[in-house]
Amino acid sequence: MSEPTGAARRRGPFKVGDQVQLTDPKGRHYTFTLEAGKNFHTHKGSFPHDELIGAPEGSVVRTTGNVAYLALRPLLPDYVLSMPRGAAVVYPKDAGQILAFADIFPGARVVEAGVGSGSLSSFLLRAIGDQGMLHSYERREDFAEIAQQNVQRYFGGPHPAWQLTVGDLQDNLSDADVDRVILDMLAPWECLEAVSKALVPGGILCCYVATTTQLARTVESIREIGCFNEPTSWETMIRNWHVEGLAVRPDHRMIGHTGFLLTARRLADGVEPPMRRRRPAKGAYGEDYDGPNAGGGSGR
Repeated sequence: MSEPTGAARRRGPFKVGDQVQLTDPKGRHYTFTLEAGKNFHTHKGSFPHDELIGAPEGSVVRTTGNVAYLALRPLLPDYVLSMPRGAAVVYPKDAGQILAFADIFPGARVVEAGVGSGSLSSFLLRAIGDQGMLHSYERREDFAEIAQQNVQRYFGGPHPAWQLTVGDLQDNLSDADVDRVILDMLAPWECLEAVSKALVPGGILCCYVATTTQLARTVESIREIGCFNEPTSWETMIRNWHVEGLAVRPDHRMIGHTGFLLTARRLADGVEPPMRRRRPAKGAYGEDYDGPNAGGGSGR
């Protein structure tokens, strides 16, 4: 049985073409691709790539300036933060939340809109495996080209489960019986009708938006379309800790707001979502609102 795509690049001694991440004594990272006969240069000296080719991962190399560097393969979170960018990347903390709460499973059929630089595509492809299907849609051809290069560089070539289409999702979506839809775009509400037809009953819609106004409009549009359960929305923040003997304290800097996530599940055809038991606060929708929650929140 053949190994899953990219697995051979994640284990064993370093080989030509591998990505290597060096860590210096101050914790700074440097990423490069191994090439026979080349040298890696820093302001603290250099060393030949050949010194790492064939060496086990976790080796330490020293430059001509006698500075030690730890050599490891970059983890996917490290890779997506250092790869060339066309658009902003989905941060690893958000990609992890998407994989967990959108319940991305091996063999899943996933549609993604808004490829950006290929960060989330890489996470999704590794989760669904060779037997899954990821169909990604990207409006801009230049972003699509950068994303394709980044994904292929990580996996060592084309991924058999990936299809990339340049164009608007709502104009080009032809997939059916889709398990999951991930929308990372400015106006996800414009695609709700199209994705609701593609999703299987019980399938998950996950949206990633940057602002509160986008979040509010997306949630209200999901409620109004009437074929999803009540959406759940949240954001995630990460704060590292400094641990040195008895000096244990939070770092002064943290990864704060990057975006909002929301998920909703597709109902069976012809089923109306259950009525919401919790009424919105008085005035939450404004006096001129005439949507499903008009009249003091007595709607669903």
